[in-house]
Amino acid sequence: MSAPHFERARLWWGMGWALVALVIFFSLEPKPPEVPGDPGNWSGHLIAYGTLAGWFTRLLYARRSRFLALGLLVSMGVVLEFLQGMTGYRTYDPLDMLANSCGVLLGLALAPPRFPNGLPTLERWLRRVTG
Repeated sequence: MSAPHFERARLWWGMGWALVALVIFFSLEPKPPEVPGDPGNWSGHLIAYGTLAGWFTRLLYARRSRFLALGLLVSMGVVLEFLQGMTGYRTYDPLDMLANSCGVLLGLALAPPRFPNGLPTLERWLRRVTG
């Protein structure tokens, strides 16, 4: 499967980096949002890192690029966990590292070609809407 050409590649990459910034912000803020009924917030970790991995695997089709990006996301989760332990108001939890890594694997599992890449469809829609 070949990588699609994105007319709005800068937009999609910018949105991806904005998602990374949000995860970093919520990882280091004193009172992050939590999913009700999930005391360890595993679902929050899975959603956050699954979204990041899913987003970047839609932009990167080369196997090497994908695995580099996914490795960087796992590394980001590990580093952020250590930083949380250093803040004094958040705690270090190795299980959160595992949850982040599972989220990255989930994003990879839902990546093209197993699941469709909706970005080309979204670009066609944007082209029609914006003229």
